Amino acid sequence: MKPVLAEIITIGDEILYGQIVDTNSAWLGTELGKIGVRVKQISSIADEAAAITQAVIDAQTRADLILITGGLGPTRDDITKKTLAEYFGCGLKLDPQSLEDVTDLFQKRGRELTEANRQQAFLPENCTPIRNPIGTAPGMWFEHNGKIIVSMPGVPYEMMHMMTEMVIPRIQAAFEFPVIIHKVIQTIGIGESFLAEQLSDWEDALPPHIKLAYLPHLAGVRLRLTGHGTDPDELEDQLLKELSAVSTLISKFIYAYGEVTLEETIGMLLNARSLTISTAESCTGGHVAHKLTSIPGSSMYYMGSIIAYDNDVKIKQLQVKPETIEQYGAVSEAVVREMAENVRKIMGTDVGIATSGIAGPGGGTEEKPVGTLCIAYADATKTISKKLFFNKDRELNIEFTAMTLLNLVRQSLP
Repeated sequence: MKPVLAEIITIGDEILYGQIVDTNSAWLGTELGKIGVRVKQISSIADEAAAITQAVIDAQTRADLILITGGLGPTRDDITKKTLAEYFGCGLKLDPQSLEDVTDLFQKRGRELTEANRQQAFLPENCTPIRNPIGTAPGMWFEHNGKIIVSMPGVPYEMMHMMTEMVIPRIQAAFEFPVIIHKVIQTIGIGESFLAEQLSDWEDALPPHIKLAYLPHLAGVRLRLTGHGTDPDELEDQLLKELSAVSTLISKFIYAYGEVTLEETIGMLLNARSLTISTAESCTGGHVAHKLTSIPGSSMYYMGSIIAYDNDVKIKQLQVKPETIEQYGAVSEAVVREMAENVRKIMGTDVGIATSGIAGPGGGTEEKPVGTLCIAYADATKTISKKLFFNKDRELNIEFTAMTLLNLVRQSLP
């Protein structure tokens, strides 16, 4: 079965200037993948009629489905609707349903409907209007030379609602889709090239309709196994077989399957074992605590933190021995071991973890350069510490420390 190919076009000078991040394309790509549409290309273009027209023309040479976001507002720089009407050779006409929707929206907000907003209910004559009950700009569905072109607002929550409630059902009715199934393996503690080397023979033996993608991040690699076929049950069985094979090869580096974060995994492990945890942080400044508490239900296992940035706080609040700091320095395995052990006792938790380091850009020495980082884990029976070297910028050093420490927790829990 022929794959259905899509192209996403985002319109807005603010995207090109870097003033906002294009989150719409990432969300659209994910949602299209769920229904079996393969995104061929993503483009961001300026608020210019010529750019919009050319992008639509070019997209039709590559894709069956073109999704456009942005440029549908009431201001002069919002020219998408007018440009598309000119491209499709038609005028604008009032759509009664769109006018009713925008009128109701303004009445609910206790505001008077302006003429500029009334004009948003005028749509190209040959489009099928797409309702926008939570915003002022309706969407537009065009069918042209066997292609489908959909224009939606750039405001993310408006676009997402429109896409989910109205556009996706219409897309599913318009095309026949091949089956596409993804399986995700989350790994940590191994680089992309080393992982690829370990999986080389297995990857070479994959059947043509199953592909492996390596998606590296700071502390590990997300593996995505994608299968294309016609029989969902048969394809699912094939993917599970390959998933089992690859898991055997790299089991010690896998922390989860599916779209699961490391901090979610830690939470599940702690809950499953009925364990509690506390944190003592220096160089990470509460970042580890933030990760742990970003998970709903973390109050079941996370008790609290002491952010001991200054040595006096390490001594007075965390009860680190002054002589330990004097002999080994604040950035040392000896200090983080005491920090982890003591925060566990102070907070009354099963596990205590700690960080200390030189995040940069200043503060490094020849003996301990920027990127020298120490982490520790302590429970009732053991304390484990590590010294790391990750000479990057400040934010990356902090993130790397947090992720490596959480992985140490994963590996060390009783």
